[in-house]
Amino acid sequence: MTIIDEVPVAPSARVYAEGWQSWSPTAWYHRDAPAHRPDEPWQHLMRFRPGTPLPDAGVQGEGLLVVDAGEGAPARVYASMDASTHVPTIRAHWQGDRVLVHADDPVEQWTTDAATTAGDDALAAFGERFGAAAGARAEASVPRVWCTWYRYFEEVTADDVLENLRAIDERDLAVDVVQIDDGWSLGTGEWTRPNPRFGSLPAAVDAIRESGRRAGLWLAPFSVGARSDLAQQHPDWLTGPAGYNWGDDLVGLDLTHPGVRDYLTEVFTAVRSLGVDYLKLDFLYAGAVPGGRHAEDATPIAAYRSGLALIRDIMGEEAYLLGCGAPILPSVGLVDAMRVSPDTFHEGGEDGSQGLRGRMSLEARAWQHGRLWTTDPDCLVARPAFTLRDEWADVVLAAPGIRGFSDRIAELDAHGLRLVERLLKEPSA
Repeated sequence: MTIIDEVPVAPSARVYAEGWQSWSPTAWYHRDAPAHRPDEPWQHLMRFRPGTPLPDAGVQGEGLLVVDAGEGAPARVYASMDASTHVPTIRAHWQGDRVLVHADDPVEQWTTDAATTAGDDALAAFGERFGAAAGARAEASVPRVWCTWYRYFEEVTADDVLENLRAIDERDLAVDVVQIDDGWSLGTGEWTRPNPRFGSLPAAVDAIRESGRRAGLWLAPFSVGARSDLAQQHPDWLTGPAGYNWGDDLVGLDLTHPGVRDYLTEVFTAVRSLGVDYLKLDFLYAGAVPGGRHAEDATPIAAYRSGLALIRDIMGEEAYLLGCGAPILPSVGLVDAMRVSPDTFHEGGEDGSQGLRGRMSLEARAWQHGRLWTTDPDCLVARPAFTLRDEWADVVLAAPGIRGFSDRIAELDAHGLRLVERLLKEPSA
């Protein structure tokens, strides 16, 4: 790390540090605010930048850091304007009445107009510049989505989808997309094999399309379980460790390997042939983990983008791609929308006991909407059993981006239905 700047700051100064991927903590930090740290190695792999250590003190941004000096002083921006092969790590820490900024690779620097709202306008200006340079897909319409995840999790069935599809019609809910989340397939490395417990995926997709809506599907195509058949049969397709989920250690796929690219072509050709044209692509960070690759000169970021570009090519320009758990800056120009926060809650948190996990990052990243992509603040959960539904509704309704909800509609009371109707009728900010 090299010191690249020293910024005189007022006591009210704050620093914005952009996280690596969707689930990475992202916020404005004041002097005494503690920086977020992982408790376990797997958390570093899945919530921070794999292979990149965090500083003992101060905050760390991946490709973007802003120092708002406070009291009307100009803000300083430190950023990469090209994330196609490399993304610099940028750090800041307070030293007396100054903030010291460090970077491990060259970054562009500029100062905002002191007459503006320094920090927020600096992020907006960066978003305009970076989005234009990267070919951001920021003009697509904002979808209104019903999603299976926060009610059914991995136990979803085709009958659940059909029941809620009928309920959407009966209540005349303004839903454009019905998205089937995790649970429809046998899982990582087995994306072409539907789970028999789910029922008929083609029949569910056909019913969605016949209702006049887009059929959406969840996949985590760049990661596999270490014990999966694919990993056991093709060890040369694997890169580095990518965390832990689904009862298995996760490993990233080498997106430069011809065999992997043939496999992805097979998977997404089959998905497209079903009539699916809305994809939630999850755990995408696994495609950019450190590790050896078939194309020895490809950086992890270049490899990641090549895999995402392949999916875009197969699905076509009209398909709607939503990134999740995805590297932020390297994804611009390849996806239409991006989850900008961690999951609202995990299984076991349906009663609200896990709090509002996504609030901090989705509020900090609101500037990305309409500049880098359509933001996804995650789903409204409006059923009475979720005790934080009103607090969460306030956050989701105020956030720009996708208007999505995830309840069994039959379990919504009158208040829950009003929240859903308001979400679907209010335009995105």
